[in-house]
Amino acid sequence: MLMLYIMFAVYIAAVNVYSVMLVISQRNDCLSDEIKPTYGDGKLLLAALLGGALGIYVTMFIIRFKLKNIVLMILLPIIAVFNVWLCIIAFRSGMTFIAV
Repeated sequence: MLMLYIMFAVYIAAVNVYSVMLVISQRNDCLSDEIKPTYGDGKLLLAALLGGALGIYVTMFIIRFKLKNIVLMILLPIIAVFNVWLCIIAFRSGMTFIAV
């Protein structure tokens, strides 16, 4: 059971690290003088749904990137609350919802 908790915590940490790196790489692409980047917010929203919403939201404020994007400013806190709620439910239940 302890191994399952450790794997879940490592997964959440890895998704948040990936999310932070994704936001930073998008900002660096946007600041470069080369070709204008043609990416949307789909990757950010997918990473947020996988568990990295808190990392994306905090990083956006730290590096001051995409703060005027109203979709991200509304959806990311909602997804972050949902992610935290799911983590609390998972740890309280002892991960019994996972089929063994």
